[in-house]
Amino acid sequence: MDEITDGTSQVDCDILVIGGGTAGPMAAYKAKQKNPDAKIILLEKANVKRSGAISMGMDGLNNAVIPGHSTPEQYVKEITVANDGICDQKAVYKYANRCFEVIQELDQFGIRFQKDENGEYDVKKVHHIGTYVLPMPNGDTVKKALYRQLKRARLLISNRYMATRLLKGKDGRIAGVVAVNTRNAEFLVIRAKAVILCMGAAGRLGLPASGYLYGTYENAANSGDGYAMAYHAGAGLSNLECFQINPLIKDYNGPACAYVAGPFGGYTANNEGMRFIECDYWSGQMMQEFYNELQSGKGPVFLKLNHLADETVSEIENILHEVERPTRGRFQTNRKVDYRNGMIEMHISEIGFCSGHSASGVFVDENARTTVDGLYAAGDMASVPHNYMLGAFTNGMVAGEDAVDFVKEIDFAEYDEADVHAEKERVLAPTLREDGIPPNQLEYKTRRLVNDYLQPPKVTRKMQLAQDRFAETRNDMEQAMVVTNAHELMRSLEVASIMDCADMAAHASLFRTESRWGLYHNRADFPERDNANWFCHSLLSKDANGGMSIEKKAVEPYIIPIDEDEKDAYEKQRVKANA
Repeated sequence: MDEITDGTSQVDCDILVIGGGTAGPMAAYKAKQKNPDAKIILLEKANVKRSGAISMGMDGLNNAVIPGHSTPEQYVKEITVANDGICDQKAVYKYANRCFEVIQELDQFGIRFQKDENGEYDVKKVHHIGTYVLPMPNGDTVKKALYRQLKRARLLISNRYMATRLLKGKDGRIAGVVAVNTRNAEFLVIRAKAVILCMGAAGRLGLPASGYLYGTYENAANSGDGYAMAYHAGAGLSNLECFQINPLIKDYNGPACAYVAGPFGGYTANNEGMRFIECDYWSGQMMQEFYNELQSGKGPVFLKLNHLADETVSEIENILHEVERPTRGRFQTNRKVDYRNGMIEMHISEIGFCSGHSASGVFVDENARTTVDGLYAAGDMASVPHNYMLGAFTNGMVAGEDAVDFVKEIDFAEYDEADVHAEKERVLAPTLREDGIPPNQLEYKTRRLVNDYLQPPKVTRKMQLAQDRFAETRNDMEQAMVVTNAHELMRSLEVASIMDCADMAAHASLFRTESRWGLYHNRADFPERDNANWFCHSLLSKDANGGMSIEKKAVEPYIIPIDEDEKDAYEKQRVKANA
């Protein structure tokens, strides 16, 4: 393993993009396309060739607004209703208006989308209101195609550097970032006029039922670093109490029904083989019905495919086992499960932060700007709800294009060298101890506490106890965590991010004294939705004293009105017993 070395260097750029998954490469690519003379750096803690949630492939676009199948207005309604009305429609509408041009561009990149006999996009219906799901027969090529475009654009890519803290000028504007080499622990200070955070979900927040640290539904490399960095820079984070919770294959944590099996006729069923929800679209209310069924005498819950024709099941298997999760076929074989003969047990995933499937993220406007001047966010860590992969591509594009305009007439903000020195001391502190607690043990403990105290249904006293336990664990981290090499150093930094996210999750959940978003924020002691007091965003940030502050933020006036008979569409999911 690489030894830790001492050293610091500095580089300058116009725009720094952090995160080499989906949103980051698109942001960098579009910024370079708009201004070829701009100096743009794409920073990634692993390697852009293989990083991010799309690194192993993707089965389809889950929110494709394609002319002839749906309209931007319909999509905005869909997302507003799915998110219990707490929605910045301007950001969603911008996405809906621009995502089709992104689809066409991805098509030109060589990414193949399923088409019908007339050569038109073969869009499937899964959602409650509209039709938005577009399968991708060769979704495993997405990352390769994207990387080719980065190389053609001659973008400057810096692999194996992990950003740790954002730097700010005296005027509060973003000045750059401190990063550390994940192979030798050398530091890099990057001055930048604008920074775009594209660092993915907080996928390692809760602990999978298997107990395996990296067996998460979300890409396990995404440990909430972007959420933590935005927080420490003073940016506002929106609706962190709206947890991501998914219906997944038991013990495997892969996706089950909604977007793959659903269009082919598969569905979620109870142990009697009966469908109990009308719509398998992943929403908080759908998860509440899932939870209710699990707790009833008709649980567990299953994915039902054994009523389908053999050739149909084979097509589903091809997508699930070859594109979406290459190891899933081996898992099902070892478990002696055949989709044709029996049903596949499902469960509720560990909790996480992810705007891709919920609404919890760094608050951004329709141009992907955060509340900090010069700081942008896109992808699964930005607050555009139900964002998914196409949302990451589209909003990454929006961020890159806007950032180019932002940096035109400004110079670098001047940061305080003392901030760099303090960050180096924080990062290297665990390397100076001869003995102590390794990062993996602290990570396991933190995530175990998240499961024990924060998993919905939420209970006030349990969340208060969580805050006490997190404080104790943080003290262990700051006083006793030890690392012996650069790889462990990276893991220690991820632990700090996970702990920050856990604290934010508890703080935000205690703030909103109502239940909303189905199971996502189900408070046992405040079981009712309270629109009179809580029809608003919660906005969490770091206060002047270094503590957590949270306030209500009004929902912006809708630009697409929602009819009364549409508002409760997602609350009518349960199939009646006599149906």
